[in-house]
Amino acid sequence: MKREFDFLVIGTGVAGLTFAIKVAGHGKVAVVSKSQLAHTNTALAQGGIAAVIYKPDNFEKHIEDTYIAGDRFSRKEVVRIVVEEAPERIQELINWGTQFDKNQTGQYDLAREGGHSEKRILHHKDNTGWEIQRTLIDRVKTHPNITIFEKHFAVELITQHHLGKEVRRSDNDIDCFGAYILNLENSTVDTFLAKKTMIATGGSGNLYQTTTNPLIATGDGVAMVYRAKGIVENMEFVQFHPTSLYNPTERPSFLITEAMRGFGAILRNQQGEEFMNKYDPRGCLAPRDIVARAIDHELKVTGDDFVYLDCRHLDEFALKDHFPNIATKCLSLGIDIAKDLIPVVPAAHYQCGGVKVDLNGETHIHHLYASGEVASTGLHGANRLASNSLSEAVVFSHRAALHAISCFKEQPICNSIPEWNFEGTTLPEEMVLITQNYKETQMIMSNYVGIVRSNLRLERALNRLEIIFNETDTLYKKSTLSQQLCELRNLINVGYLIIKSAKNRKESLGLHYNIDYPPVKESK
Repeated sequence: MKREFDFLVIGTGVAGLTFAIKVAGHGKVAVVSKSQLAHTNTALAQGGIAAVIYKPDNFEKHIEDTYIAGDRFSRKEVVRIVVEEAPERIQELINWGTQFDKNQTGQYDLAREGGHSEKRILHHKDNTGWEIQRTLIDRVKTHPNITIFEKHFAVELITQHHLGKEVRRSDNDIDCFGAYILNLENSTVDTFLAKKTMIATGGSGNLYQTTTNPLIATGDGVAMVYRAKGIVENMEFVQFHPTSLYNPTERPSFLITEAMRGFGAILRNQQGEEFMNKYDPRGCLAPRDIVARAIDHELKVTGDDFVYLDCRHLDEFALKDHFPNIATKCLSLGIDIAKDLIPVVPAAHYQCGGVKVDLNGETHIHHLYASGEVASTGLHGANRLASNSLSEAVVFSHRAALHAISCFKEQPICNSIPEWNFEGTTLPEEMVLITQNYKETQMIMSNYVGIVRSNLRLERALNRLEIIFNETDTLYKKSTLSQQLCELRNLINVGYLIIKSAKNRKESLGLHYNIDYPPVKESK
């Protein structure tokens, strides 16, 4: 079935829904989720959203903090744009109904996280992302121009390559006409045609065995754009959150927000030693790449499986009032966060590279935009500063919406796109072929392309992943589509991009730490 829209939005986190709301007043919008509207990385964001709100904070401080955290690899122009435009975009969220915590004087109760020189994190308890997600879902569901497609999986972007003949003039002249979308309830593939398409599919944390990301974070957007011959960059910069709750039976890992360290919690090894000052003068408030490597080193030296986060010295009422969900989760495992040490371990958390976009959020492929974690705007550089991601998403989705609105009427719907071809495909004989390759991919990435890397590990990872790629590609070509098969294919594509980017980076920079290229001195 062919469906026609002015705007197609793939992904329903803060980036996708913000864009959808802004363009909906100008045309028909399709919002596609492979799960449900609320099942996103945004909804799991605990810490908050960063912006300059009160003095003595100012734009220059936030810009410098972002640039330092990114190992001075960020694009200065982009950093300034996001920092200076974030307050207005956040005020828009507030006007739409988002509620951030205030103190007794009525001012916003700003928090501080690692890498920030001032308190500038707006938050709603320890479930800020869900509060923003709730607000956006309420608006999307009530807008007459928005049609929601839950349990619909974007399989491929539609470009000239699907017209049956070569019509593009070069790799610099590719158009996006929409996407092929798999209906997960009846296994049919519909052709969604659109004048403008927004990719907001989030990250790829499930490449790793331990991740804070929901199970849907399988790198779908990056893989689709890569296969469509778009530009993907800086994929070697995978951020591991230093503190996920150590609970080996649970996946994804439960996040212990960095805001707890901003609140005063201390990292200790199992010998009770406060170890972070050995690695950085900022101690527990150093940027995430430094803290994650420090914990990784402590675990390798001691042979332990986890370190501790210590909140026992903090005011019990204030602690549990600020972090009620963390307190409840830990208590379910017999841990009282005010009286007991919290076992924590690093986990794959955020993809700092991604689909390259310009200042309007448009990709190398015409009429295709990207925003949120899937996009590489240049803000994060080699390492994301805590709580900058939500700010980036609302700023770039706003910019993309303005650009798309200004020119979508000039772009006709391409009606010559063929329907998806199922000819010659059958149901996979054994699902174990998919699930086993999925596990092997995660094992390869976790063992060889994690927090600390080497040339030998990267070479082994590439060789082993190539075997799995060939097996999966053969299976894909002869099998009917399923979510599991498509996700595996996407994860392998993204894993390949991370490994290739890491091999090409002949230095240690930010999140990419290669023992064969030790830094002259610790960054920052």
